Amino acid sequence: MAKQGQSADRGLEGLTAAAKSAASTQGAQKGLPPVHLWNPPFCGDLDIRIAADGTWYYMGTPIGRPALVRLFSTILKREDGKHFLVTPVEKVGIRVDDAPFMAVEMQKDGDDNHRVLHFRTNVEDWVTCDAAHRLRFEQADDGGLTPYLHVRADLWAKVTRALYYDLVDMGEERMVDGQPMFGVESAGEFFAMADAEQVRAAL
Repeated sequence: MAKQGQSADRGLEGLTAAAKSAASTQGAQKGLPPVHLWNPPFCGDLDIRIAADGTWYYMGTPIGRPALVRLFSTILKREDGKHFLVTPVEKVGIRVDDAPFMAVEMQKDGDDNHRVLHFRTNVEDWVTCDAAHRLRFEQADDGGLTPYLHVRADLWAKVTRALYYDLVDMGEERMVDGQPMFGVESAGEFFAMADAEQVRAAL
């Protein structure tokens, strides 16, 4: 599975050490590592896969340490449709079946006149749904819709089915470019799910 390369050869332990070292450089900033500033050489693919349900696997075995998954999630980067784990000195490719994150909890502030939705991901990030962190809705294989939330830098979280139903419950119709659309509002932005007539026919 792994291509030849220093990081691919030394596997998970070496990457973990490099990720911890990168995280420690943040010090008092307590923010995410600045992976957008790092452009290290590509060191091959590592047999890490993020399944459609958000589970991380290494060599076919689930990574059972949430702290390790959280650590790796902070050095995740997407370039040209591919996902990588990046440190200042190395970049390794990984596989992502769908989206790298799952949105597993939702909180609502305000009322229907000024609603702000906040989502918690499976790696304990909280993301406020707004103009910079948008919801998008993709056609699912079963004919329904699958919502995704923009987390950061072209990284997305798939919203769980239960939360999708909550979004539908608070949805409303609005005119978008002269067409009636069904969607949901957060932080003053309207995120269209589908054509309103199609939604009415499906309900």
